[in-house]
Amino acid sequence: MVKAVVVLNSSAGVSGTLYFTQEGDGPTAVTGSVSGLKPGLHGFHVHALGDTTNGCMSTGPHFNPANKEHGAPTDENRHAGDLGNIVVGEEGTVSVNISDVQIPLSGPNSIIGRAVVVHADPDDLGKGGHELSKSTGNAGGRIACGKCTISSAL
Repeated sequence: MVKAVVVLNSSAGVSGTLYFTQEGDGPTAVTGSVSGLKPGLHGFHVHALGDTTNGCMSTGPHFNPANKEHGAPTDENRHAGDLGNIVVGEEGTVSVNISDVQIPLSGPNSIIGRAVVVHADPDDLGKGGHELSKSTGNAGGRIACGKCTISSAL
């Protein structure tokens, strides 16, 4: 089993910890929580770079090793890093519990060393008709991010 962790940081008061686990070649499970967000949907993505020297802006585009269009986690044509939306409750927190086959923790397309980003707005999953729908899901600004690193514990 491979384990990883992302500690989300933000200048806007958003914080959280996400845990990633993968058994063999199976899907990667993502669990954890995020707080300090406005209620509603927020785009949730793995970005190509783990560089946070300029905050979340230096994390690059969505992780997309197969050079596909932006889409929903259930779409065949999607960036590997397209994890859809997290749904934040009225208290400003969300518990994350997802599983995805396109974000492995080992091998050539590993997400170790890349960043996870929470966006200000909902991800339209590539179906919104906006000029940014097919590249970013028109998910708005990057309000929290953290680098995915190998972890020894859950």
